[in-house]
Amino acid sequence: MNERSSEKSLRPSSRPSSRPSSRPLLSCRGLWKVYGGGRRLSNFSFKTSDLAALRTTGGEAAVCDASLDLHRGEILVVMGLSGSGKSTLIRCLSRLVEPSHGTVVFEGKDFLQASPSETIAIRRHRMGMVFQNFALLPHRTVLENVAFPLEMQGVAREERSARARETIGLVGLAEREDYYPRSLSGGQQQRVGIARSLVVQPELWFLDEPFSALDPLIRREMQDEFLSLQSRLKKSILFVTHDFDEAIRLADRIVLMNEGRIVQTGTPEEIVLSPKTAYVREFTRDIAREKVVSVRSVMERGGKAGQGGGESAGVSQDASLASVAERVLSCEKPCAVVDAQGRVVGSLSREALLKVMFA
Repeated sequence: MNERSSEKSLRPSSRPSSRPSSRPLLSCRGLWKVYGGGRRLSNFSFKTSDLAALRTTGGEAAVCDASLDLHRGEILVVMGLSGSGKSTLIRCLSRLVEPSHGTVVFEGKDFLQASPSETIAIRRHRMGMVFQNFALLPHRTVLENVAFPLEMQGVAREERSARARETIGLVGLAEREDYYPRSLSGGQQQRVGIARSLVVQPELWFLDEPFSALDPLIRREMQDEFLSLQSRLKKSILFVTHDFDEAIRLADRIVLMNEGRIVQTGTPEEIVLSPKTAYVREFTRDIAREKVVSVRSVMERGGKAGQGGGESAGVSQDASLASVAERVLSCEKPCAVVDAQGRVVGSLSREALLKVMFA
């Protein structure tokens, strides 16, 4: 588990190029959420994206001209400091908060044109949501809490109990089905919240800082559990956090927000190594590069170059430098780098590793 998780801490840009060209499961374009302004907003042109002009109407933008795509099976992490608009953004995407302007497309259809009853049905059957506040029903057992969304769908008692038990087993609480929330630790309560959101078998999963209220050790365990679940379930996930280390561990791609705007989208490696703005550069300044830089980015390429470490001692080209540092530093000769099939594709020397770590 730990080895798999450490390599998952970096999802390098070598992901097959077919993903970005496929139709996203969820996307938004030019999305705004403005508070205040009233009737004077009718005179504001959202296309100009002029926040100074917006303020003359008395309005304030929580989300400003946001555009993003979430692809199937992807973990897209939205991050930023408190007040950056990340939580408002996912609430707009799920229509828990109505956007002021823009488009939201879910499975090729305009989600903002869905009727109230259609929106409720989509949320109940095709979307799962987990928030920082566990929001468990204190008078219901773990089993009853997890089965509650199915009860709201009108699923028969026997079927919903069976599905709830199966989902509780997925999150490692099979022996606590009859416990009440007050008898559970914070981490266990959050597992119940995760199970409750998964029991409807959602196509799209929203998680808004689900682990931020947990102690660091429990939080790390929950991240491991989350990655384990994702390896089996392959959900399409929009995950909100303000913790860059958490984003690095979990993300396929990161959406970085500042003052309501999306300032950069890319893999963790792209954002750390190629910041597009001074804000992104400052935000990522203290991130240990070895956590996000992949072996493939610094290795010497060539099938014959990596024989010094021996194929048995080879490191994956998709691993982060941090996860292989101990092995590489212990080899006198460059360590072999192998692809997913175990073929030697290059080598990684101590000098190349140290250059990144102490750049």
